[in-house]
Amino acid sequence: MDEATLIREAKKGDLTAFNKLVLTYQDMLYNTAYRIIGDPALADDAVQEAFISAFQKLKSYRGGSFKSWLLRIVTNTCYDEFRRQKRKPTTPLDIYTDDGEEIESPSWLKDPTLSPEKQLETYELEQAIQRCIQALPLEFRTVVVLTELQGLSYQEAAKAIKKPLGTIKSRLARARTRLQKCLQKVKELLPAKFRLEGETSS
Repeated sequence: MDEATLIREAKKGDLTAFNKLVLTYQDMLYNTAYRIIGDPALADDAVQEAFISAFQKLKSYRGGSFKSWLLRIVTNTCYDEFRRQKRKPTTPLDIYTDDGEEIESPSWLKDPTLSPEKQLETYELEQAIQRCIQALPLEFRTVVVLTELQGLSYQEAAKAIKKPLGTIKSRLARARTRLQKCLQKVKELLPAKFRLEGETSS
């Protein structure tokens, strides 16, 4: 069944159809929640809450991008999680298995065409990017995640977080400046085009 059919059936209460939608979007929602919250366990909780909320609100879905609709729900869920925690999110520096063992190079970063050295550089860059994203204020971080990582248009992001279009553009511009400055700390890992002018690799 295509997505429209799955949504139509899920609206009728078909859990099998809804579960297929969950399987389609769960990785995307987890990545979004993790980028915003910065904690794997809390991101998992946020995604579960988001899907429960989505199922409960499914009858209110009136068409348009289902992806954007889900991202709006998970973003709001992340904000709710922040309010519950009443603390700044932590920044995980390592990735672990379910048994608590550290993964030196996570499977989702492995590329059989890359050398071990390049895989390590990719992992280190991924971790540096996550730290820089987490260092952003929440309102900047959310806009970066929705537009730069999940590919929403400015209009879709504005609708998702209920802010004017101009606010989205302003926050994104300021966030990009902060990220660029932050990532200069690991400029040796960056492709040359992302380094500041005058900075070259040794």
